[in-house]
Amino acid sequence: MASWASQMGQKIGQKVSSPEFRQYLMSTHFWGPVANWGLPLAAIADFKKDPELISGKMTAALSVYSLLFMRFAWMVQPRNYLLFACHFTNEGAQLTQAYRFLQHHHFGGDKTKQLVQEKVPQENLKVALDPKA
Repeated sequence: MASWASQMGQKIGQKVSSPEFRQYLMSTHFWGPVANWGLPLAAIADFKKDPELISGKMTAALSVYSLLFMRFAWMVQPRNYLLFACHFTNEGAQLTQAYRFLQHHHFGGDKTKQLVQEKVPQENLKVALDPKA
């Protein structure tokens, strides 16, 4: 078992220290997708924010952008799996944001929030949340 792990470690070490791998690390094939990961990470971080802040036009634009670049990452030779993964993640995040936008603005999400606020006065809510009050 230990020899298998050491052989695997040696193979990985040889691969990482090879000139091809170092050339890959210094290319736009690697750093472009790494820089692009800011888009899906920001969209995922925005899941907790109020849907009132979501721009429907920007969400649609980013969704189309990610679809186009997923195709590009798949068609370019050699295939850029890192770029594909980045845009696949971003596409999922943008579709989630689009759902939240539509739910809030077109399917009554904002009205439900208003009804809850009207039914529960703020004084009662404060007493319910703070037993000292």
